[in-house]
Amino acid sequence: MANRPQIPANNSALIAMIADEDTVTGFLLAGVGNVDIRRKTNYLIVDSKTTVKAIEDAFKEFTTKEDIAIVLISQYVANVIRFLVDSYNNPIPAILEIPSKDHPYDPAHDSVLSRVKYLFSAESVASDRR
Repeated sequence: MANRPQIPANNSALIAMIADEDTVTGFLLAGVGNVDIRRKTNYLIVDSKTTVKAIEDAFKEFTTKEDIAIVLISQYVANVIRFLVDSYNNPIPAILEIPSKDHPYDPAHDSVLSRVKYLFSAESVASDRR
């Protein structure tokens, strides 16, 4: 066990969050919180006073940082910046829409689910042509 290699810290990746206070608090208690040396966090708590620009800026920041692998965003927040979420097409960081306790999840508005449905429908059409 003494010769076991350590995982290098520079290969680790973070989860970023854009959600309501209860959701972010739950994930912070689970250990996903991070504060870097510039005092920047990997989460944004959205409430009634949060501006659309602040949500857009956080989304753009989280999707361009190299140490973020997944961005969890509450679906009702994603609906506010739907144009950004739908236009994002990079595999990393992955964007996952999650429900919140006050807003029910609607699979019809989930960008990932709609892309999966499109891929499966395209594959089924292509396989029927063979």
